[in-house]
Amino acid sequence: MQPGGPTFKLLTLFKDGGFMMYPLILCSLVALGVIIAKAWTLFVAHRESRRLLTEIEEMGVAGRLDDAIEKAAETPGPVAAILLAGLRRVREEHTEADVEAAISTTGNTEVDFLERGLVVLATIANVAPMLGFLGTVIGMILAFAAIEQAGQVEPTLVAGGIKVALITTAAGLTIAIPVNVAYNFFVTRIDKLIADMEEGSQTVLDLIWKIETGRRRGTANPRG
Repeated sequence: MQPGGPTFKLLTLFKDGGFMMYPLILCSLVALGVIIAKAWTLFVAHRESRRLLTEIEEMGVAGRLDDAIEKAAETPGPVAAILLAGLRRVREEHTEADVEAAISTTGNTEVDFLERGLVVLATIANVAPMLGFLGTVIGMILAFAAIEQAGQVEPTLVAGGIKVALITTAAGLTIAIPVNVAYNFFVTRIDKLIADMEEGSQTVLDLIWKIETGRRRGTANPRG
């Protein structure tokens, strides 16, 4: 120990925490990688989704179906994918059931992609505290083993075991808390995206209804 009190350097804490710190640091690295990847994915998915819905609806009302398809094709994200799948089948004059089937298939694929990695975060958020508590138990076992071996209770004998217990518990909670916050944030963002996707589906179905209505009016009022 250096003069002036204990040093709380990360490497020192990692070493003092014992072998249980290795699975904990692995959990933290995996979680960090998933969080960064998921944050970027959702950022791209959310970008311009609301404006895209508005523009596609305006183009559809104006009869600019090809422009709407081109706009959806050049825009990344699940909302654009839903619109593109539906609008292409509208242009090809598929039935409403075919359009709905295409939208449903695309929607399921996009949702699966958005939710990828959430299971990893949920698992780490649950496992990290358990690993920390396991380290706590191991630390207490070491402390009582030291007492048993010495035959008497002295603070210096149990200090090492208690230190391991506290470090691993703190490490587990330090990992689990931000991972849990990130998980809940991502779930909320994905729910918002799913709502936008449903709105996009309704936009396409409304466009079909408007096209069919226009055709019926044209049939009912043929030119002389």
